[in-house]
Amino acid sequence: MAKRDYYEILGVAKNAGEDDIKKAYRKLAMKHHPDRNQGAGAKKSEEHFKEGKEAYEMLSDAHKRAAYDQYGHAGVDPNMAGRGGPGGEAYGGFAEAFGDIFGDIFSQGGARRGGGSQVYRGGDLSYAMEISLEEAARGKDTQIRIPSWDECAPCGSSGAKPGTSSKACPSCNGAGQVHLRQGFFSIQQTCPHCHGSGKIIPEPCVTCSGAGRIKTNKTLEVRIPPGINEGMRIRSAGNGEPGTNGGPAGDLYIEIRVRAHDIFERDGDDLHCTIPVGVASASLGGSIEVPTLGGKAEIELPEGTQHGKTFRLRGKGIKGVRSSYPGDLYCHVAVETPIKLTEHQRKLLKELDESFKKGGDRHSPNAKSWTDRVKDLFK
Repeated sequence: MAKRDYYEILGVAKNAGEDDIKKAYRKLAMKHHPDRNQGAGAKKSEEHFKEGKEAYEMLSDAHKRAAYDQYGHAGVDPNMAGRGGPGGEAYGGFAEAFGDIFGDIFSQGGARRGGGSQVYRGGDLSYAMEISLEEAARGKDTQIRIPSWDECAPCGSSGAKPGTSSKACPSCNGAGQVHLRQGFFSIQQTCPHCHGSGKIIPEPCVTCSGAGRIKTNKTLEVRIPPGINEGMRIRSAGNGEPGTNGGPAGDLYIEIRVRAHDIFERDGDDLHCTIPVGVASASLGGSIEVPTLGGKAEIELPEGTQHGKTFRLRGKGIKGVRSSYPGDLYCHVAVETPIKLTEHQRKLLKELDESFKKGGDRHSPNAKSWTDRVKDLFK
């Protein structure tokens, strides 16, 4: 009986790409694999499975596919090939092909497929740095000490005791990976014995305990950009933990913590501060001095300034890392009631209070309004 066209078997066009061919074969294999088809119709399903497997093996190989496209089945006659026929052994061949299809799903992240030890990127490190509000606003250059790793001199970074050497892992034969069968899947995993290195060390170096490196500390120069805020991070590439089997090192992330300030509170790029003002100054008004991060400034209190009055000083805040202009400074007035009065001061205040009462509502309009609301409440 003449063989069916390979493209027809997989249900793909002759110009189909490699991914389309894999997807088509996966669908066919899942449908007709003998493990999933028992009883009546099992023989027919097995024939379809073998037929699909043969088509996939031919069309997934660039050279075989080119020969097939040019000469048909005669171009890929197994009797003329350097190895056995395309049919092969049904279950083992399928597992191998399925391993190629699902390799991206089951292979370990960062690892190399195939022979040889696996290469992994090192982990990231975090460092908390506390700075003042002034340093956050202006930026600073500083130094930090972080853990580092140096080559172990006694063993030459091999991890083996001087005079000895490492050996290929017997579990994975030095590949760093093992293949597990789960049903009709072949899953590739990191070797649990050597942890992907492909080797074991019978006699570890006593200095580094077989790690091939020793832990030390190093000093890093760090530039804090002006305007940085609480919770922001600075990335220092390549200063994290070293990689495995020659893999790249991770990164260091410097997390910024800003100490509470005695005067100012930050809200984005704006600053807020509370300015205590005496009763007399608030009543009479006048110029008062207020602090800013850049020095001193003056604000004019109008006569009769009330508690909670806010004054805005434009551009006296902080210019953030991503901002084009600095924020503002908000000064909140807190009218302060005098305490620990002398007898003379008490007498003066009583006389002043009496004069206010004689003046009527014009000295305390808010008090009059509040009193009227209370009276309305109890009517």
